Amino acid sequence: MRQVVVIGGGIAGLSAAYYLQKETAAQGKPIAITLLEAGTRWGGKIATDRVDGFVIEGGPDTFLRTKPWAVQLCRELGLEERLHGTNPEQRNTYVLHRERLRPLPEGLTMMVPSQFGPMIRTGLLSWPAKARMGLDFFLPTKSENGDETMGEFVSRRLGRAAYESLIEPLMSGIYAGDGDKLSLQATLPYLRDLELKYGGLVKGALAVRKERTQKAKANDNGSAPKPAPGSRSIFLTPLTGLAEIVEALLAELEAAGVDLRLNTRVTRLERSDSKPETWHLTFDSGEHLEADAIILATPTYVSGALIADFAPELAAELAAIEYVSTATVTLAYPESELPKPLDGYGYVIPRCEGRKALACTWTSTKFPHRAPEGHALIRVFVGRAGQEEQITWDDEALLAIAREELELTLGITAEPLLTRIFQWEKAMPQYNLGHPERLERIDAALAAFPGLGLAGNGYQGIGIPDCIHSGELAVEKLLKHEGHKVPQSA
Repeated sequence: MRQVVVIGGGIAGLSAAYYLQKETAAQGKPIAITLLEAGTRWGGKIATDRVDGFVIEGGPDTFLRTKPWAVQLCRELGLEERLHGTNPEQRNTYVLHRERLRPLPEGLTMMVPSQFGPMIRTGLLSWPAKARMGLDFFLPTKSENGDETMGEFVSRRLGRAAYESLIEPLMSGIYAGDGDKLSLQATLPYLRDLELKYGGLVKGALAVRKERTQKAKANDNGSAPKPAPGSRSIFLTPLTGLAEIVEALLAELEAAGVDLRLNTRVTRLERSDSKPETWHLTFDSGEHLEADAIILATPTYVSGALIADFAPELAAELAAIEYVSTATVTLAYPESELPKPLDGYGYVIPRCEGRKALACTWTSTKFPHRAPEGHALIRVFVGRAGQEEQITWDDEALLAIAREELELTLGITAEPLLTRIFQWEKAMPQYNLGHPERLERIDAALAAFPGLGLAGNGYQGIGIPDCIHSGELAVEKLLKHEGHKVPQSA
Protein backbone atom coordinates (compact mmCIF):
# COMPACT_ATOMS: atom_id res chain seq x y z
CA MET A 1 0.00 0.00 0.00
CA ARG A 2 1.71 3.19 -1.14
CA GLN A 3 -0.89 5.97 -1.21
CA VAL A 4 -4.11 6.02 0.81
CA VAL A 5 -6.61 8.87 0.68
CA VAL A 6 -9.12 9.43 3.46
CA ILE A 7 -12.03 11.62 2.37
CA GLY A 8 -13.77 13.42 5.21
CA GLY A 9 -12.15 15.30 8.09
CA GLY A 10 -14.64 14.57 10.85
CA ILE A 11 -13.79 12.38 13.84
CA ALA A 12 -14.23 9.20 11.76
CA GLY A 13 -11.83 10.35 9.05
CA LEU A 14 -9.30 11.71 11.55
CA SER A 15 -9.42 8.43 13.46
CA ALA A 16 -9.01 6.41 10.26
CA ALA A 17 -5.91 8.41 9.28
CA TYR A 18 -4.53 8.09 12.82
CA TYR A 19 -4.94 4.32 13.04
CA LEU A 20 -3.63 3.83 9.52
CA GLN A 21 -0.40 5.70 10.18
CA LYS A 22 -0.05 4.12 13.62
CA GLU A 23 -0.35 0.53 12.44
CA THR A 24 1.74 0.88 9.30
CA ALA A 25 4.46 2.75 11.20
CA ALA A 26 4.56 0.01 13.85
CA GLN A 27 5.12 -2.54 11.09
CA GLY A 28 7.70 -0.46 9.24
CA LYS A 29 5.56 -0.26 6.10
CA PRO A 30 6.10 2.83 3.95
CA ILE A 31 2.86 4.65 3.25
CA ALA A 32 1.65 8.08 2.17
CA ILE A 33 -1.62 9.24 3.69
CA THR A 34 -3.67 12.17 2.45
CA LEU A 35 -6.64 13.41 4.49
CA LEU A 36 -9.12 15.59 2.61
CA GLU A 37 -11.83 17.84 4.01
CA ALA A 38 -14.20 19.86 1.85
CA GLY A 39 -14.87 22.42 4.58
CA THR A 40 -12.80 25.11 6.24
CA ARG A 41 -12.03 23.27 9.47
CA TRP A 42 -11.37 19.82 10.91
CA GLY A 43 -13.64 17.91 13.28
CA GLY A 44 -16.93 17.62 11.43
CA LYS A 45 -19.76 17.82 13.94
CA ILE A 46 -17.30 18.34 16.78
CA ALA A 47 -17.24 22.13 16.99
CA THR A 48 -16.02 23.75 20.21
CA ASP A 49 -16.13 27.51 20.69
CA ARG A 50 -14.12 28.87 23.63
CA VAL A 51 -15.06 32.46 24.40
CA ASP A 52 -14.95 34.67 27.53
CA GLY A 53 -14.50 31.67 29.83
CA PHE A 54 -17.35 29.70 28.24
CA VAL A 55 -16.84 26.34 26.53
CA ILE A 56 -19.59 25.98 23.93
CA GLU A 57 -20.16 22.79 21.99
CA GLY A 58 -21.95 23.14 18.68
CA GLY A 59 -22.43 19.43 18.12
CA PRO A 60 -22.03 16.56 20.59
CA ASP A 61 -20.97 17.67 24.06
CA THR A 62 -19.85 14.36 25.54
CA PHE A 63 -19.29 10.69 24.80
CA LEU A 64 -20.13 7.38 26.44
CA ARG A 65 -17.52 5.78 28.66
CA THR A 66 -19.19 2.38 28.22
CA LYS A 67 -18.15 2.20 24.57
CA PRO A 68 -14.37 1.88 24.96
CA TRP A 69 -13.04 3.32 21.71
CA ALA A 70 -13.09 7.02 22.61
CA VAL A 71 -11.50 6.46 26.02
CA GLN A 72 -8.83 4.28 24.43
CA LEU A 73 -8.06 6.93 21.81
CA CYS A 74 -7.86 9.65 24.46
CA ARG A 75 -5.47 7.46 26.43
CA GLU A 76 -3.22 7.07 23.40
CA LEU A 77 -3.34 10.82 22.75
CA GLY A 78 -2.41 11.66 26.34
CA LEU A 79 -5.84 13.09 27.14
CA GLU A 80 -7.13 10.56 29.64
CA GLU A 81 -6.31 12.71 32.69
CA ARG A 82 -8.20 15.61 31.11
CA LEU A 83 -11.50 13.71 30.89
CA HIS A 84 -14.24 14.94 33.20
CA GLY A 85 -17.58 13.38 34.01
CA THR A 86 -20.92 15.05 34.53
CA ASN A 87 -21.66 16.90 37.77
CA PRO A 88 -22.51 14.26 40.42
CA GLU A 89 -24.11 16.79 42.76
CA GLN A 90 -27.12 17.85 40.66
CA ARG A 91 -28.13 14.99 38.41
CA ASN A 92 -31.81 15.80 37.98
CA THR A 93 -33.24 15.31 34.51
CA TYR A 94 -36.72 16.46 33.62
CA VAL A 95 -39.38 15.68 31.04
CA LEU A 96 -41.75 18.35 29.74
CA HIS A 97 -45.24 17.03 30.36
CA ARG A 98 -48.31 19.14 29.65
CA GLU A 99 -46.15 22.28 29.72
CA ARG A 100 -44.66 21.44 33.13
CA LEU A 101 -41.27 20.01 33.99
CA ARG A 102 -41.56 16.72 35.83
CA PRO A 103 -38.57 14.76 37.12
CA LEU A 104 -37.53 11.72 35.17
CA PRO A 105 -38.25 8.80 37.53
CA GLU A 106 -35.24 7.33 39.27
CA GLY A 107 -34.34 3.72 38.73
CA LEU A 108 -34.35 3.56 34.96
CA THR A 109 -32.04 0.76 33.88
CA MET A 110 -31.25 0.92 30.15
CA MET A 111 -34.29 3.23 29.79
CA VAL A 112 -36.54 0.63 31.47
CA PRO A 113 -38.09 1.09 34.98
CA SER A 114 -36.40 -1.08 37.60
CA GLN A 115 -37.78 0.58 40.76
CA PHE A 116 -41.47 0.53 41.60
CA GLY A 117 -41.66 3.47 44.00
CA PRO A 118 -40.51 6.20 41.58
CA MET A 119 -42.80 4.88 38.84
CA ILE A 120 -45.80 4.84 41.17
CA ARG A 121 -45.10 8.41 42.28
CA THR A 122 -44.28 9.94 38.88
CA GLY A 123 -46.66 12.50 37.43
CA LEU A 124 -45.60 11.61 33.88
CA LEU A 125 -48.10 8.78 33.67
CA SER A 126 -51.74 8.32 34.63
CA TRP A 127 -52.78 5.43 36.86
CA PRO A 128 -54.20 3.48 33.90
CA ALA A 129 -50.88 3.98 32.10
CA LYS A 130 -48.97 2.72 35.14
CA ALA A 131 -51.25 -0.30 35.35
CA ARG A 132 -50.66 -0.98 31.67
CA MET A 133 -46.91 -0.98 32.31
CA GLY A 134 -47.45 -3.64 34.95
CA LEU A 135 -48.86 -5.97 32.30
CA ASP A 136 -45.31 -6.38 31.06
CA PHE A 137 -44.90 -8.98 33.84
CA PHE A 138 -47.61 -11.15 32.31
CA LEU A 139 -47.43 -10.58 28.57
CA PRO A 140 -45.96 -13.47 26.59
CA THR A 141 -42.69 -13.09 24.74
CA LYS A 142 -43.05 -12.46 21.04
CA SER A 143 -41.74 -15.66 19.53
CA GLU A 144 -41.33 -14.66 15.89
CA ASN A 145 -37.95 -13.51 14.76
CA GLY A 146 -37.69 -10.27 12.89
CA ASP A 147 -37.23 -6.60 13.60
CA GLU A 148 -39.86 -4.09 14.65
CA THR A 149 -39.85 -0.38 15.26
CA MET A 150 -38.84 0.97 18.63
CA GLY A 151 -42.28 2.52 19.08
CA GLU A 152 -44.04 -0.72 18.23
CA PHE A 153 -41.89 -2.77 20.59
CA VAL A 154 -42.07 -0.48 23.63
CA SER A 155 -45.80 0.09 23.12
CA ARG A 156 -46.34 -3.66 22.94
CA ARG A 157 -44.48 -4.29 26.19
CA LEU A 158 -45.17 -1.18 28.31
CA GLY A 159 -48.08 0.59 26.61
CA ARG A 160 -48.30 3.58 24.30
CA ALA A 161 -48.45 6.17 27.09
CA ALA A 162 -45.19 4.95 28.62
CA TYR A 163 -43.56 5.06 25.22
CA GLU A 164 -44.73 8.60 24.39
CA SER A 165 -44.01 10.16 27.78
CA LEU A 166 -40.97 8.22 28.95
CA ILE A 167 -39.04 6.33 26.28
CA GLU A 168 -39.66 8.41 23.13
CA PRO A 169 -38.22 11.69 24.47
CA LEU A 170 -35.08 9.93 25.73
CA MET A 171 -34.67 8.15 22.41
CA SER A 172 -35.27 11.33 20.40
CA GLY A 173 -32.56 13.06 22.39
CA ILE A 174 -30.11 10.50 21.01
CA TYR A 175 -31.28 9.92 17.44
CA ALA A 176 -33.49 12.95 16.63
CA GLY A 177 -35.66 10.29 15.05
CA ASP A 178 -39.19 8.97 14.85
CA GLY A 179 -39.49 5.93 17.08
CA ASP A 180 -42.32 4.60 14.94
CA LYS A 181 -39.78 4.28 12.11
CA LEU A 182 -36.51 3.54 13.87
CA SER A 183 -35.34 -0.06 13.87
CA LEU A 184 -35.18 -1.59 17.35
CA GLN A 185 -32.39 -3.92 16.25
CA ALA A 186 -30.29 -1.05 14.91
CA THR A 187 -30.79 1.29 17.87
CA LEU A 188 -31.64 -0.48 21.15
CA PRO A 189 -31.27 -4.22 20.48
CA TYR A 190 -30.75 -4.94 24.16
CA LEU A 191 -34.46 -4.28 24.78
CA ARG A 192 -35.36 -7.28 22.66
CA ASP A 193 -32.62 -9.24 24.43
CA LEU A 194 -34.27 -8.46 27.77
CA GLU A 195 -37.58 -9.77 26.48
CA LEU A 196 -36.05 -12.96 25.13
CA LYS A 197 -33.84 -13.69 28.15
CA TYR A 198 -36.10 -12.65 31.00
CA GLY A 199 -39.59 -12.72 29.53
CA GLY A 200 -40.22 -8.98 29.82
CA LEU A 201 -38.60 -5.56 29.99
CA VAL A 202 -39.24 -4.79 33.65
CA LYS A 203 -38.22 -8.26 34.78
CA GLY A 204 -35.10 -7.94 32.68
CA ALA A 205 -34.25 -4.49 34.04
CA LEU A 206 -34.73 -5.73 37.62
CA ALA A 207 -32.44 -8.66 36.96
CA VAL A 208 -29.76 -6.49 35.35
CA ARG A 209 -29.92 -4.00 38.22
CA LYS A 210 -29.53 -6.81 40.73
CA GLU A 211 -26.55 -8.22 38.84
CA ARG A 212 -24.88 -4.81 38.74
CA THR A 213 -25.43 -4.27 42.47
CA GLN A 214 -23.96 -7.66 43.33
CA LYS A 215 -20.98 -7.04 41.07
CA ALA A 216 -20.35 -3.63 42.64
CA LYS A 217 -20.46 -5.14 46.14
CA ALA A 218 -18.10 -7.93 45.13
CA ASN A 219 -15.60 -5.43 43.73
CA ASP A 220 -15.79 -3.11 46.74
CA ASN A 221 -13.80 -4.65 49.60
CA GLY A 222 -13.60 -1.40 51.50
CA SER A 223 -9.96 -0.76 50.69
CA ALA A 224 -10.42 1.03 47.41
CA PRO A 225 -9.88 4.81 47.46
CA LYS A 226 -12.91 7.02 47.14
CA PRO A 227 -13.43 7.89 43.46
CA ALA A 228 -12.95 11.47 42.35
CA PRO A 229 -16.12 13.53 41.72
CA GLY A 230 -17.67 12.56 38.43
CA SER A 231 -15.24 9.69 37.85
CA ARG A 232 -18.07 7.18 37.77
CA SER A 233 -20.01 9.15 35.20
CA ILE A 234 -20.87 7.22 32.08
CA PHE A 235 -20.46 10.47 30.10
CA LEU A 236 -17.02 12.02 29.63
CA THR A 237 -15.56 15.08 27.94
CA PRO A 238 -12.16 16.81 27.91
CA LEU A 239 -11.79 19.83 30.15
CA THR A 240 -11.91 22.48 27.42
CA GLY A 241 -14.22 20.65 25.05
CA LEU A 242 -14.27 17.82 22.57
CA ALA A 243 -12.10 19.84 20.21
CA GLU A 244 -9.17 18.71 22.36
CA ILE A 245 -9.48 15.28 20.72
CA VAL A 246 -9.47 16.83 17.25
CA GLU A 247 -6.49 19.04 18.10
CA ALA A 248 -4.52 16.12 19.52
CA LEU A 249 -5.25 13.97 16.48
CA LEU A 250 -4.13 16.73 14.12
CA ALA A 251 -0.89 17.13 16.07
CA GLU A 252 -0.21 13.40 15.76
CA LEU A 253 -1.00 13.36 12.05
CA GLU A 254 1.13 16.41 11.32
CA ALA A 255 4.05 14.89 13.23
CA ALA A 256 3.66 11.70 11.20
CA GLY A 257 3.80 13.59 7.92
CA VAL A 258 0.19 13.04 6.87
CA ASP A 259 -0.85 15.37 4.05
CA LEU A 260 -3.73 17.39 5.52
CA ARG A 261 -5.85 19.39 3.08
CA LEU A 262 -8.78 21.62 3.96
CA ASN A 263 -11.06 23.27 1.38
CA THR A 264 -10.57 20.29 -0.91
CA ARG A 265 -13.74 18.80 -2.31
CA VAL A 266 -13.64 15.57 -4.32
CA THR A 267 -15.96 15.92 -7.29
CA ARG A 268 -15.21 12.64 -9.01
CA LEU A 269 -13.86 9.26 -7.92
CA GLU A 270 -12.95 6.71 -10.59
CA ARG A 271 -11.32 3.31 -10.85
CA SER A 272 -8.67 2.65 -13.45
CA ASP A 273 -9.81 0.37 -16.29
CA SER A 274 -6.36 -1.15 -16.66
CA LYS A 275 -5.57 -1.25 -12.92
CA PRO A 276 -8.84 -1.73 -10.98
CA GLU A 277 -7.10 -1.12 -7.66
CA THR A 278 -5.90 2.32 -8.68
CA TRP A 279 -8.21 5.17 -7.82
CA HIS A 280 -8.38 8.51 -9.60
CA LEU A 281 -9.64 11.53 -7.66
CA THR A 282 -10.65 14.84 -9.19
CA PHE A 283 -10.98 17.92 -6.97
CA ASP A 284 -13.16 20.97 -7.47
CA SER A 285 -9.97 22.90 -8.24
CA GLY A 286 -9.37 20.64 -11.25
CA GLU A 287 -6.40 18.95 -9.57
CA HIS A 288 -6.06 15.15 -9.80
CA LEU A 289 -4.63 12.55 -7.44
CA GLU A 290 -4.09 8.81 -7.67
CA ALA A 291 -4.38 6.40 -4.75
CA ASP A 292 -4.03 2.71 -4.03
CA ALA A 293 -6.85 2.71 -1.48
CA ILE A 294 -9.66 5.00 -0.36
CA ILE A 295 -11.56 5.46 2.90
CA LEU A 296 -14.82 7.38 2.55
CA ALA A 297 -15.52 8.97 5.93
CA THR A 298 -18.34 11.12 4.61
CA PRO A 299 -22.12 10.99 5.08
CA THR A 300 -23.55 8.01 3.25
CA TYR A 301 -25.31 10.15 0.65
CA VAL A 302 -21.99 11.84 -0.18
CA SER A 303 -20.18 8.51 -0.35
CA GLY A 304 -22.94 7.10 -2.55
CA ALA A 305 -22.69 10.00 -4.98
CA LEU A 306 -18.92 9.54 -5.30
CA ILE A 307 -19.10 5.84 -6.20
CA ALA A 308 -22.32 5.86 -8.23
CA ASP A 309 -20.56 5.51 -11.61
CA PHE A 310 -18.72 2.28 -10.84
CA ALA A 311 -20.76 0.80 -7.93
CA PRO A 312 -24.41 1.70 -8.57
CA GLU A 313 -25.92 -0.96 -6.30
CA LEU A 314 -23.71 0.00 -3.35
CA ALA A 315 -24.34 3.67 -4.05
CA ALA A 316 -28.10 3.14 -4.03
CA GLU A 317 -27.96 1.45 -0.62
CA LEU A 318 -25.89 4.31 0.80
CA ALA A 319 -28.17 6.96 -0.69
CA ALA A 320 -31.26 5.25 0.78
CA ILE A 321 -30.20 6.00 4.37
CA GLU A 322 -32.27 8.97 5.50
CA TYR A 323 -30.84 11.95 7.38
CA VAL A 324 -32.38 14.64 9.58
CA SER A 325 -31.19 18.23 9.89
CA THR A 326 -30.64 19.64 13.38
CA ALA A 327 -29.37 22.75 15.11
CA THR A 328 -28.08 23.76 18.52
CA VAL A 329 -28.59 27.19 20.04
CA THR A 330 -26.48 28.09 23.08
CA LEU A 331 -27.29 31.09 25.27
CA ALA A 332 -25.40 32.52 28.24
CA TYR A 333 -26.92 34.52 31.12
CA PRO A 334 -25.89 35.89 34.49
CA GLU A 335 -27.38 33.51 37.03
CA SER A 336 -28.99 36.52 38.70
CA GLU A 337 -31.19 36.94 35.59
CA LEU A 338 -32.73 33.46 35.90
CA PRO A 339 -36.12 33.09 37.62
CA LYS A 340 -34.91 29.93 39.39
CA PRO A 341 -31.72 27.88 39.68
CA LEU A 342 -30.89 25.27 37.05
CA ASP A 343 -30.88 22.27 39.38
CA GLY A 344 -30.05 19.49 36.95
CA TYR A 345 -28.80 18.47 33.54
CA GLY A 346 -31.85 19.77 31.67
CA TYR A 347 -34.97 18.33 30.11
CA VAL A 348 -36.27 16.44 27.11
CA ILE A 349 -39.44 17.26 25.20
CA PRO A 350 -41.78 14.48 24.02
CA ARG A 351 -42.96 14.70 20.44
CA CYS A 352 -46.57 14.82 21.66
CA GLU A 353 -45.91 18.19 23.35
CA GLY A 354 -45.82 19.81 19.91
CA ARG A 355 -42.80 22.01 20.63
CA LYS A 356 -40.26 22.90 17.95
CA ALA A 357 -37.41 22.25 20.36
CA LEU A 358 -36.24 18.71 21.07
CA ALA A 359 -34.41 19.14 24.36
CA CYS A 360 -32.65 21.65 26.57
CA THR A 361 -29.33 21.06 28.32
CA TRP A 362 -28.33 23.14 31.34
CA THR A 363 -24.69 22.99 30.38
CA SER A 364 -23.31 25.02 33.28
CA THR A 365 -24.89 22.58 35.74
CA LYS A 366 -24.07 19.42 33.80
CA PHE A 367 -20.46 20.57 33.32
CA PRO A 368 -19.72 23.45 35.75
CA HIS A 369 -16.26 24.04 34.24
CA ARG A 370 -17.87 25.21 30.98
CA ALA A 371 -19.05 28.56 32.33
CA PRO A 372 -17.49 31.25 34.54
CA GLU A 373 -18.72 31.34 38.11
CA GLY A 374 -22.02 33.17 38.46
CA HIS A 375 -23.05 32.47 34.87
CA ALA A 376 -25.45 30.02 33.27
CA LEU A 377 -24.93 28.31 29.94
CA ILE A 378 -27.99 26.74 28.29
CA ARG A 379 -28.24 24.80 25.04
CA VAL A 380 -31.45 24.20 23.08
CA PHE A 381 -31.68 21.43 20.48
CA VAL A 382 -33.89 21.92 17.43
CA GLY A 383 -34.89 19.47 14.72
CA ARG A 384 -36.14 15.90 14.61
CA ALA A 385 -37.59 13.51 12.07
CA GLY A 386 -41.03 14.54 10.87
CA GLN A 387 -40.79 18.13 12.11
CA GLU A 388 -38.16 19.67 9.82
CA GLU A 389 -40.72 21.39 7.61
CA GLN A 390 -42.10 23.24 10.64
CA ILE A 391 -38.78 25.03 11.14
CA THR A 392 -37.29 28.00 9.31
CA TRP A 393 -33.62 27.14 9.00
CA ASP A 394 -31.89 30.45 9.52
CA ASP A 395 -30.06 31.74 12.58
CA GLU A 396 -32.60 34.41 13.45
CA ALA A 397 -35.52 31.97 13.40
CA LEU A 398 -33.58 29.32 15.36
CA LEU A 399 -32.65 31.84 18.04
CA ALA A 400 -36.31 32.86 18.27
CA ILE A 401 -37.31 29.20 18.77
CA ALA A 402 -34.75 28.79 21.54
CA ARG A 403 -35.74 31.98 23.36
CA GLU A 404 -39.42 31.11 23.09
CA GLU A 405 -38.71 27.67 24.56
CA LEU A 406 -36.76 29.14 27.48
CA GLU A 407 -39.48 31.66 28.18
CA LEU A 408 -42.32 29.15 28.00
CA THR A 409 -40.67 26.50 30.15
CA LEU A 410 -38.18 28.33 32.38
CA GLY A 411 -39.61 31.85 32.42
CA ILE A 412 -36.37 33.36 31.09
CA THR A 413 -37.01 36.68 29.37
CA ALA A 414 -33.64 38.40 29.85
CA GLU A 415 -31.38 39.27 26.95
CA PRO A 416 -28.60 36.67 26.70
CA LEU A 417 -25.00 37.77 27.19
CA LEU A 418 -23.98 35.80 24.14
CA THR A 419 -25.46 33.31 21.72
CA ARG A 420 -23.98 30.70 19.44
CA ILE A 421 -25.98 28.94 16.72
CA PHE A 422 -24.81 25.85 14.84
CA GLN A 423 -26.81 24.41 11.96
CA TRP A 424 -26.22 20.83 10.86
CA GLU A 425 -27.84 20.06 7.54
CA LYS A 426 -28.63 16.37 7.02
CA ALA A 427 -26.50 15.49 10.04
CA MET A 428 -28.31 12.69 11.85
CA PRO A 429 -28.66 9.35 10.02
CA GLN A 430 -31.90 7.53 10.68
CA TYR A 431 -31.56 3.83 11.44
CA ASN A 432 -35.06 3.09 10.27
CA LEU A 433 -36.70 -0.32 9.96
CA GLY A 434 -34.65 -2.40 7.55
CA HIS A 435 -31.34 -0.76 8.47
CA PRO A 436 -29.63 -3.97 9.69
CA GLU A 437 -30.53 -5.72 6.43
CA ARG A 438 -29.26 -2.72 4.48
CA LEU A 439 -25.92 -2.94 6.30
CA GLU A 440 -25.64 -6.58 5.28
CA ARG A 441 -26.20 -5.62 1.65
CA ILE A 442 -23.64 -2.82 1.95
CA ASP A 443 -21.04 -5.21 3.37
CA ALA A 444 -21.74 -7.74 0.62
CA ALA A 445 -21.41 -5.11 -2.12
CA LEU A 446 -18.32 -3.58 -0.52
CA ALA A 447 -16.54 -6.94 -0.70
CA ALA A 448 -16.11 -6.38 -4.45
CA PHE A 449 -13.92 -3.34 -3.71
CA PRO A 450 -11.15 -4.47 -1.34
CA GLY A 451 -9.36 -1.15 -1.63
CA LEU A 452 -12.40 0.83 -0.48
CA GLY A 453 -13.40 1.44 3.15
CA LEU A 454 -16.42 3.18 4.67
CA ALA A 455 -16.54 5.03 7.98
CA GLY A 456 -18.83 7.44 9.77
CA ASN A 457 -22.03 7.62 11.78
CA GLY A 458 -24.32 6.25 9.06
CA TYR A 459 -23.68 2.60 9.78
CA GLN A 460 -23.48 1.06 13.25
CA GLY A 461 -23.59 3.90 15.74
CA ILE A 462 -23.95 7.67 15.80
CA GLY A 463 -21.85 8.56 18.84
CA ILE A 464 -18.22 9.65 18.98
CA PRO A 465 -16.93 6.22 20.14
CA ASP A 466 -18.83 4.55 17.27
CA CYS A 467 -17.36 6.95 14.72
CA ILE A 468 -13.84 6.40 16.05
CA HIS A 469 -14.33 2.64 15.87
CA SER A 470 -15.72 2.88 12.34
CA GLY A 471 -12.48 4.52 11.25
CA GLU A 472 -10.50 1.79 12.94
CA LEU A 473 -12.59 -0.92 11.24
CA ALA A 474 -12.14 0.71 7.82
CA VAL A 475 -8.37 0.59 8.35
CA GLU A 476 -8.61 -3.03 9.42
CA LYS A 477 -10.38 -3.88 6.16
CA LEU A 478 -7.68 -2.25 4.05
CA LEU A 479 -4.83 -3.82 5.99
CA LYS A 480 -6.37 -7.26 5.63
CA HIS A 481 -6.50 -6.77 1.89
CA GLU A 482 -2.87 -5.64 1.81
CA GLY A 483 -1.73 -8.57 3.93
CA HIS A 484 -0.62 -6.42 6.86
CA LYS A 485 -1.00 -7.60 10.41
CA VAL A 486 -4.50 -6.58 11.49
CA PRO A 487 -4.55 -4.15 14.46
CA GLN A 488 -6.20 -5.36 17.63
CA SER A 489 -9.34 -3.42 18.46
CA ALA A 490 -9.47 -1.81 21.89
